[in-house]
Amino acid sequence: ELHSNLAQLTKAGGQTGEAAKAVAAALDNHFAKENEFALPPLGLLIPLSQGKFQCSMTEVLKLTEKLEADMPSMLSEHKDIAAALKKLKDAATAENKPAGVRFDEHLAAHAQTEEEITYPTAVLVGLYVKSKATQCAR
Repeated sequence: ELHSNLAQLTKAGGQTGEAAKAVAAALDNHFAKENEFALPPLGLLIPLSQGKFQCSMTEVLKLTEKLEADMPSMLSEHKDIAAALKKLKDAATAENKPAGVRFDEHLAAHAQTEEEITYPTAVLVGLYVKSKATQCAR
């Protein structure tokens, strides 16, 4: 939904369209990283929450260690994205394009969810799998 809404905003013309293109540029690399190593560990939540652990799950540690190492960079990217979003919101407000204001609000909430829930949960999955991995060495 975010991608679709942003694509529409890039075609809005005026300062709003230009600001939306800047947001899209800031998001591209960030979303690629999330899809590469921040989101996949969440796929283990259901089996782990059901007490199911398999030694093959230790493969996720490569991803969670990468997430932990890149966390400062990813949080810094959130600040860059927020700055681009502010320009989008200002342009959309000035040009009376409420879709730009709504997008700002939705993406800001998305980033907050990532910082407070998604990233910490992915890291927690890694910590839990690491603690269970001791049974694999036997």
